[in-house]
Amino acid sequence: MRKGNLFRKKLRTASAALGLAVAMLAFPVTAQAASVSGNSSPYIDDDMRADADEDMLNYMNTLIRRENPEQYILDELDSILYGGIYYIAESEKMTPDEMWAYVEKVKGQMDEAIAHKGEVTTTTEFLSLADNWVTPSVSYGQSVNIVLPLINMGEEWLTDLLVEPAVSNDVKEWPFEPNSTGYTQNFNEIPGCMTHLYDEALFNRREVTYTFTAREDVLTGYYPLTFRVWYSKDGIRCTEPAELKVFVYCQGKPGSGRIGMAEETNVSKPRIIVTGFETEPAEVFAGDTFLLTIHVKNTSSDTAVNNVLFDLQSVEGGVQGANGAVTNSYAAFLPTSGSSSIYVDRMPAGSERDLRIEMSAKADLSQRPYVVTVKMKYDTDLEADLTDEANVSVPVSQESKYDHSTPEIMPMEIMVGEQTNVMFQIYNTGKTTLYNVQVKFEGECVEGGDAFVGNLEPGATGNVDTMVTGMAPTMGPDSVKMVITYEDDAGNQTRTEEDINLTISDMPMDSGLIEIPDDDAARVDPNKKLSAPMIAGIAAGAAVAAAVIAVLITRLVKKRKAKKRLEEDLIDLDKED
Repeated sequence: MRKGNLFRKKLRTASAALGLAVAMLAFPVTAQAASVSGNSSPYIDDDMRADADEDMLNYMNTLIRRENPEQYILDELDSILYGGIYYIAESEKMTPDEMWAYVEKVKGQMDEAIAHKGEVTTTTEFLSLADNWVTPSVSYGQSVNIVLPLINMGEEWLTDLLVEPAVSNDVKEWPFEPNSTGYTQNFNEIPGCMTHLYDEALFNRREVTYTFTAREDVLTGYYPLTFRVWYSKDGIRCTEPAELKVFVYCQGKPGSGRIGMAEETNVSKPRIIVTGFETEPAEVFAGDTFLLTIHVKNTSSDTAVNNVLFDLQSVEGGVQGANGAVTNSYAAFLPTSGSSSIYVDRMPAGSERDLRIEMSAKADLSQRPYVVTVKMKYDTDLEADLTDEANVSVPVSQESKYDHSTPEIMPMEIMVGEQTNVMFQIYNTGKTTLYNVQVKFEGECVEGGDAFVGNLEPGATGNVDTMVTGMAPTMGPDSVKMVITYEDDAGNQTRTEEDINLTISDMPMDSGLIEIPDDDAARVDPNKKLSAPMIAGIAAGAAVAAAVIAVLITRLVKKRKAKKRLEEDLIDLDKED
């Protein structure tokens, strides 16, 4: 608009300069005479062009003096004159007859412009919206204020203004609820812009505010809105209104469709998939709290999804009734606070999101993976209530636990080379199976005693009955260690050590028997009778020997029993495999 007014000012300046140039011509000639004087070429020259320009300028000035038109008609006459001058100046191969025919055409256009006196032909060159216009947005069923900042870039004041929107019952053309009243607004005036500067026009602006309610069935997208402005200029009413266009963004219901989209548009349905997950900490134990992060992606390359609801469910099981239905189901994982649902307002095409939720695992879960079902419900601009579903498996570990009874050691004191019997029971007190349970005795003082118990299910008991041989005297309570080892589901081995109360001593040098020397001088006479002390010593030695033999026999029997039990356990283990 500012450029248009400046353009007219240049036209007037050019016209005045042209009149002055013509007035200063050294010799007056008529247009017809100039067109043929001294010109041997069949085309017009600069002198002919000057004659034509003078003729059009004089004709315009004559019309202005006679009709005294309004400023907007003066602007139109300037535009017609400048266009004619420019056309003739740029025409290199124009004959004199063609030039004067064109001059007559320009005069006819000036006559038509003068004939418009008493009418205002609307143009948006001087009436428009300010640059501070911001496109409003509204959702279905909501209200929105639309403010029109009207500015006048023309020099004349505009009065008796009336503004009305172009309303339609078609939702594709008018997104608001129809209303028979309150559409038309009027105000007195908009001052003219004498400087033709935008800042002055912006200062003189008038604002008109409309409040509309978006329809429930409104489509998503940008709607063009047309507002008609009627006005008067210098007391003369315009024959047609100015039309101002603005845009408003509307968000329709899910599945309502998009403005400008064909009813039968072949758009692929989007899919939301789970691309992975992770837990923090990485290993989840029963009874612990952990952070579950699930990675999801909208696989569509051209369709966004809205109102996405993710529902995380980890239903483990329940009680099965007589009819086969499962009741009293329980969740393996529960959120630590709030709900197990996560809401995302929008996922653009091809975008990814991370879903994070803090959950706790039930303390009585057995060691195995547990499925978390991710149920998804979402909308697009064309469809509503689309669904998808995906599963992730979260492994849960149980801490392995065991206990054992107090080892029974018989006897608790032995000599080097002798054996003792060790018996006790191992209890699996955890909720995970103990694999390859073994018992060993370590230390420089002992040898043997290895026992293989096998696998222990939760709540099972394993028996240990083994024989340990003394190899060297013990030097303290740390000399003999009982080592228990087992493996978990992943094959990781756990080892525990425990000292046992076993004392091993050297064989005494004096066995209690009578030493009979080898030399001839010390030989006992067989015919000589033994004395009473000698008989008592022999009896005592015999008693000791008998006791030693009894102990050895007892240990041998127990060792055979232990060997038999071990063989039976191995047979049972083979049957299980």
